[in-house]
Amino acid sequence: MKTNPLMQTRERSYRYGIVVAGGKGLRMGGGLPKQFLSLGGKPILLHTLERMQQHCDELILVLPLEQQSLWQELCRRYQCSTPHRVCTGGASRFASVRNGLRLVEREDSLVAIHDGVRPLVSGEVIELCFAEAEHSGAALPYLPMVDSLRRLQGESSEAVDRSQYVSVQTPQTFRSELILSAYSVEEVESFTDDASVFEAYHALPISLVRGNEENIKITTPRDMILAEGLLALRAQG
Repeated sequence: MKTNPLMQTRERSYRYGIVVAGGKGLRMGGGLPKQFLSLGGKPILLHTLERMQQHCDELILVLPLEQQSLWQELCRRYQCSTPHRVCTGGASRFASVRNGLRLVEREDSLVAIHDGVRPLVSGEVIELCFAEAEHSGAALPYLPMVDSLRRLQGESSEAVDRSQYVSVQTPQTFRSELILSAYSVEEVESFTDDASVFEAYHALPISLVRGNEENIKITTPRDMILAEGLLALRAQG
């Protein structure tokens, strides 16, 4: 029986975390990009970096050039002690991730790509993603669908089996050589996340690990209210 050549035991690899934060906060309202909004007394992005730093050997933060001076100011104000390198983002998420990947210098490493506005990812999920990517090459966290789903067909719709669908979170995690080669392709509209880029280049499966429900992507004012409550619950243990 043939086996997947990636399914092999390896010692713990060097871990990169690429945090992508390019949002403008249009759905949030106001002029401050959402990643800089205060959550529990400090910027959302700072929470995210602190969480990822606990599980990564090196952090790369991808930010638009016009936001970098503000980030430096916030780091001074909140006495950020989380080591990270800042990389300038591109015109799209795809371009931003590709720019971040250019700072991945170590061979045979692992790369976790995470949304800057997902500050409540659990340490367990990050570790599961790294462990599975180490083993199989690519991993991403998911949650099962709980709502009923319908497929739109013109002006009508039909019910579909929700057990065949999942919602996907970050960090999406890969062996460095695999994700670097995947991002050598030209960007197309179907690239909605890093997993879709990986699948377009490699004929390899992506492993799924169970995500955590608190790992929400903060996009709207309602999300901020929910995140404040979840952060308070986490603080209570």
